[in-house]
Amino acid sequence: MKPILLLFTATLALATAPLAAQETPKPSDRDLSAPAPEGGTVETVEATQDDGGLSFTVTDESEWQDLGIAIPGFATDRDVPTQASSGGTAALGKSLAQVVYNDLKFNGLFKPVGPNALPQPSYPEITAPSWPTWSNRSAEMLVEGYVRARGDGKLIVGCYLYDVQLQKELTRGGWVVPSADWRRAAHKCSDLVYSRLSGESPFFDSRIAYIAETGPKDHRVKRLAIMDSDGANHRFITNGRATALTPRYSPDYRQLLYLSYVDGNPRLYVYDIGTGRQHLVTQSSNPTFAPRWSPDGKWILYSMAIGGNTDIYRVSAQGGPSVRLTNAPGIDIGGSYSPDGTKIVFESDRSGNQQCYVMNADGSNQRRISFSGGRCATPEWSPRGDLIAFTRIAGNFNIAVMNTQGGGVRTLTDGWQDEAPTWSPNGRVIQFFRTERNSGRSSLWQVDLTGRNERRLPTPVDASDPAWGPILP
Repeated sequence: MKPILLLFTATLALATAPLAAQETPKPSDRDLSAPAPEGGTVETVEATQDDGGLSFTVTDESEWQDLGIAIPGFATDRDVPTQASSGGTAALGKSLAQVVYNDLKFNGLFKPVGPNALPQPSYPEITAPSWPTWSNRSAEMLVEGYVRARGDGKLIVGCYLYDVQLQKELTRGGWVVPSADWRRAAHKCSDLVYSRLSGESPFFDSRIAYIAETGPKDHRVKRLAIMDSDGANHRFITNGRATALTPRYSPDYRQLLYLSYVDGNPRLYVYDIGTGRQHLVTQSSNPTFAPRWSPDGKWILYSMAIGGNTDIYRVSAQGGPSVRLTNAPGIDIGGSYSPDGTKIVFESDRSGNQQCYVMNADGSNQRRISFSGGRCATPEWSPRGDLIAFTRIAGNFNIAVMNTQGGGVRTLTDGWQDEAPTWSPNGRVIQFFRTERNSGRSSLWQVDLTGRNERRLPTPVDASDPAWGPILP
């Protein structure tokens, strides 16, 4: 047991009623299928009496590398058929646990053991664990859960986190989902466990947009696609008749901004994820690049080339006249807002080659921040506000981070051509796309802030220009 785990003692709180014993969904069973009402959020009630969780964040990952977490298959009160699994709720319970295991394994903080290597707990054991079973396996933490089928076709999924040595419940959660959305409940469980143990914000229940590429090099078809944070539930948004580029989720997740070339002319569209409708923001006969949202979702930044000079512009997300923010000779591209919306980081070659600059949101006080050698491209501000991720070009292309003043540069990847970083919602993991030498094939990858944990995401075709969205409502 790591000494840091002693902090749990002061933050434990037991729930007053076993979630697994509920026969009908209570207010704490959040229905993930219900959309947020217009202008508001879905009402939720905490499932435990908690004092806010741990009061620290993980800064030394070595403290957590050996934290053993047992994740057995989720139990069920009765094995019945469900549209989510051909094997019924019992088979689905194992699949739920496997998703949680994969989430926690690939983030680099913990050492989980999945359901295939563990005994299956019974349904009553979910709220009353068999402590000798888990202590004999050297498990420090235990994640147990259940899945139940409701009469209306939906599923109730419960998730519990226990400290095995203290034999105490740390937290719990419950969700109601349509059978097709069972993976969302698993990601919610992962988020619950991750946040309680690390003290950090969650990120598993989120989605990724990217550009799906097919066809020969000289005639690539580029379609807009979205998928879950682990690569599941993939679907194409556009049909490929018009080239799509650089997608970005709106801050409330409801919309996707992207650049489309229709009849050879670039147009900025906003696609409504819920309705499937889209509206035109702006169009031009001039080359246009790299659209980005403001943190409040009211404005869109983009770059446009006119007469050999490329500058950054701002336009309302509803359309209308554009305002030019840069006016230096050369190429100014990109534009990523700080989380508070007061500053913008961008790339420019005004110094002779690609470097990163920061300016105020109105375009004033433009100053260079990258001086660490090599070139600096495609910068993106962390959701935490403390770091900027960028493509560092020094021979090869690699993903790096620096502080907001340009110092503390750390290169996180060591590929041949890694580029276009995009942050996870909690600012701990960076996604990017990697192009293979000689073949030109591209794929999506993730790396955490230590640089030690890389992971390739599965996509049905080649992939580029990833954009990680916020936590789902």
